[in-house]
Amino acid sequence: MELFKSLGFSGASLAKMPTKFPTVLESDAYTAVDFFRANGFSDMRIKTLTMKCPELYTYNAQKILKPKLGFFKSLGLPDLEITKLLSASPNVLRTSLEKQIIPCVQELRRILGTDENVLKVIKAYFEVIRINVVEMLQPNIATLISHGVPQSLVFKLFFIRPRPLNIYSNRFSEIVSDVMKLGFEPNCLQFIVAIGSMAQNSKTLWELKVQAFRSFGLSEDEIYAAFKRQPLCMALSEKKIKKMMDFFMNKLKMKPSVISNCPNLLLHSLQKRIIPRCSVLQLLMLKGLIKEDTNVVYMVTKAEKNFMERFVSKYQSEVPDVVRAHQGKIEFQGLPVAMEM
Repeated sequence: MELFKSLGFSGASLAKMPTKFPTVLESDAYTAVDFFRANGFSDMRIKTLTMKCPELYTYNAQKILKPKLGFFKSLGLPDLEITKLLSASPNVLRTSLEKQIIPCVQELRRILGTDENVLKVIKAYFEVIRINVVEMLQPNIATLISHGVPQSLVFKLFFIRPRPLNIYSNRFSEIVSDVMKLGFEPNCLQFIVAIGSMAQNSKTLWELKVQAFRSFGLSEDEIYAAFKRQPLCMALSEKKIKKMMDFFMNKLKMKPSVISNCPNLLLHSLQKRIIPRCSVLQLLMLKGLIKEDTNVVYMVTKAEKNFMERFVSKYQSEVPDVVRAHQGKIEFQGLPVAMEM
């Protein structure tokens, strides 16, 4: 147990070790820890590996783990990057090097053209090297191409949102067809963003999110119009959707059509951005320094630098509390105007 204390386990977490990670205690943990330390893993990252993937301690580090680290280095990944990626996705170390990792990297190289592109994708989504090449990767790419998605956008899917490629081909085909039916053009970036957003949801979860929007008065047409304008609005959790909609409609008295027309509102942080900004506007309206018909939707989505210049810096000598409001230290009560667009 002293070894695990040295890794940062203590108190309750240490007491749980015998029952939570029995395989770790039965293994030669010192050998595994020495291996990880020798390969640049900090004790904090080794602790993370232990908690996420305790089975690694039962592996022969020299025969199973070392060749994988060597392969990642051969791709051009720096040691520090490797430790970071593996700490976040330790199951990669449980994946066969010969049967999965190498064939997947070879396929990525064939699709993406250069080692530089392969490296870029791996850094963005390390789990990509666990995608089943035959059952997922190849069929899903073929589906995109058959629907008219140009190669440049296939590349972008890898670079900005590769997770959807890691689902079985029949489900992926359904998603692509659904996105087509909604009117997304396959030669536009929004097409692959919509695929990525839809792929994050099971059919049941998708319907729950639709119901969440509907419970606030949005019609199905308005919900799908919002999705077409900003597909990421359906990537939000059901909880966040309800929380955001409750604030906009009950605190700001927005009409459902306002949110449908500007779904980007939903992507911002309520606590860190929206409420503090509304508190600033509330204060300035009460002081009569800005008009009550100020377009709040525009002010919420305004770039931070511009908002600071226009509403905080400009008035802070006259109304010092505007700084506290922007810091979230003044309670937001509501604005004296309903939001319209």
